[in-house]
Amino acid sequence: MVYTIVVHLYAKDSAESISKLHSKLVEASDVYSKDQETISWFVMQDHQDKRAFTIVERYKHESSQKYHLENPYWKTFNPYVEPLLEKPMDLRRFNELE
Repeated sequence: MVYTIVVHLYAKDSAESISKLHSKLVEASDVYSKDQETISWFVMQDHQDKRAFTIVERYKHESSQKYHLENPYWKTFNPYVEPLLEKPMDLRRFNELE
């Protein structure tokens, strides 16, 4: 069963925060998409509210997250991203229906 994590992020109201968050998410997608047992790891920006971003992480199994968490890049992601956010990340976990 595919295990999916959806994360909503809301940038601070500054062009610099939005730009830095945008760049970091694109970079993270490139890095994490290569992790073992990752089906996809993609990012989106709201078409109207440029401060709103979403990450969709899809893994073969719930246990597949371990490869993501073991990636050295993971330790750098939150410390960089959190100061750019207006509010805490909203993270939700799902099992995709078959």
